[in-house]
Amino acid sequence: MIDKIRSADRRRVSVLTSVGDRWRALTKWQQALGLAAFVAILYYLPLLGIPGLTWLRTDSIQGGNNWAGVLFVCAIYVLVAIGLNVVVGLAGLLDLGYIGFFAIGAYSVALFGSVNSPVVKWIQQEFDLPSTWAVTWAICLFIAIVLTMISGVLLGWPTLRLRGDYLAIVTLGFGEIIRIVARNATGVTNGPVGISAIPGPEGAPSADNKYFGLIDAKPWYWLAITFVLIMVFLVRRLEHSRVGRAWLAVREDEDAAAVMGVYPFKFKLWAFAIGAALGGLSGFLFGSRNAFIDPTQFNANLSILFVAMVVVGGSGNMIGVSLGAVLLAYLPERFRDFADYRWLVFGLAMVLVMILRPQGLVPSRRRARELKDRAAEAEEVPARV
Repeated sequence: MIDKIRSADRRRVSVLTSVGDRWRALTKWQQALGLAAFVAILYYLPLLGIPGLTWLRTDSIQGGNNWAGVLFVCAIYVLVAIGLNVVVGLAGLLDLGYIGFFAIGAYSVALFGSVNSPVVKWIQQEFDLPSTWAVTWAICLFIAIVLTMISGVLLGWPTLRLRGDYLAIVTLGFGEIIRIVARNATGVTNGPVGISAIPGPEGAPSADNKYFGLIDAKPWYWLAITFVLIMVFLVRRLEHSRVGRAWLAVREDEDAAAVMGVYPFKFKLWAFAIGAALGGLSGFLFGSRNAFIDPTQFNANLSILFVAMVVVGGSGNMIGVSLGAVLLAYLPERFRDFADYRWLVFGLAMVLVMILRPQGLVPSRRRARELKDRAAEAEEVPARV
């Protein structure tokens, strides 16, 4: 039995390392060609009509949502997972209240998304910008990112000296505080009634919207996947910079990193701020697409689901967390035919993943190396049983 487990570990490690090694062995133009083909497939997905793959579409499922709408949710979840991976996967901070930043981003476009907003008017006059819906929407995007970054700093400044479970409890409380404030501040957020007619790049939802309306979700998906690709590039560059290396050092051993000249508090605060900005961006897109938000949409269960995306996909690996986000957004719709049992099947699938792949579906290279070293040590040490 032990030999079977060891051989299975070696096969998993060999598959992970061989795929990565083959990719890195390709020339620059081959890698560029492969990335271009992958991006083209991503933009083609809403139009998916390839024979043999049409079963992937969810609009053929009884009671299923629009296929492009499901893809939009997948893109939003990927953006959330990338931001949370900065906090959890790279910096090693357990954040259970990430839904708070998501909610702040959504309420930013709801509260400031009007050409009559005093803040938007002042920015347009100060920078001599035209008073169009597209410009107003872009200003709201800037406001959402700034507000969430400030929120991340305000949350992290007094709490990042905590570690482990204590930090997780504090962040969970932050997410609940944002939801309760949104529910009780009826004069600002309209309380539990929510805010409707949230504008997009073409203004409030109406029949005059040529592209970004409520019915056709394809333009929204293309917009969201564009933001995802931009953020993937930026976060990837940041991960390989001095800041990214400092995050990894803090995650592995905070005390040792401090001895080597890395200031842990500063870099953890950076991780919180950048992760919060990505959470605000995803919430901003979510609010604009739905055109309606209320406090019940930002509960703790969704925040736990965000963390599950990172853990299931592979903490610390951007490809892994993206895969986890897509699966956790897509599978409930795929199982919609099971009606009330689909969440049971979904939960069982997550349990099986955690049992069979505790390191995640696509672990980071560091984790893959650890598995490889463990398998090599198991071969050297004689079996005791």
